[in-house]
Amino acid sequence: MLDEDFDLAGCLARVGEQDQSAARNLVEYLYPMVIRIVRSHLPRRTSEEDLAQDIFLKMFSRLQQYKGVVPFPHWASRIAVTTCLDQLRAQKRRPEWRWADLGEGEMEMLEATMEDRSQVSPVDAIATKELVHKILDTLDPKDRIVITMIDLERRSVREVSDLTGWSESLIKVRAFRARKKLQKAYKELQQRENHD
Repeated sequence: MLDEDFDLAGCLARVGEQDQSAARNLVEYLYPMVIRIVRSHLPRRTSEEDLAQDIFLKMFSRLQQYKGVVPFPHWASRIAVTTCLDQLRAQKRRPEWRWADLGEGEMEMLEATMEDRSQVSPVDAIATKELVHKILDTLDPKDRIVITMIDLERRSVREVSDLTGWSESLIKVRAFRARKKLQKAYKELQQRENHD
């Protein structure tokens, strides 16, 4: 949660004047939001601190582009989401997961999740998160971001639109297609196991 008492406008003005102390204050103010985004969308084999640092470097290098049309934290969150998306795209390897990679409890939770989302308890949904990330790695990075935000983080389509800058209709279409791709990946995983 961002500090409501923080003088963001004053801080941004001082950052524009090259005040290093103000720049540090801005990073401290935005860090909780940025690290939450990074942790939600962290690609495999990527350090969360390195990715957060990349986000802040991009933010400061593009500060002159901020026009005040949207609140500054929304503008910064878009940079964070886009940077995570770029990292996911750069990740060349799409791992192929097999049933043998999954524990018995993971298989049961995955089956429950894939067959009927309404029957999965919140506790099981949290426990399934790591497992689902294994299958999410098979998706296109944009699809992965949408599914993660809507289905795992339980954000509204409107919130996802605010964070990504994408239209609500595009997000709905991406989410629908991504769920179909997840179901297909799940079925392929089952078929590979049955043939092994």
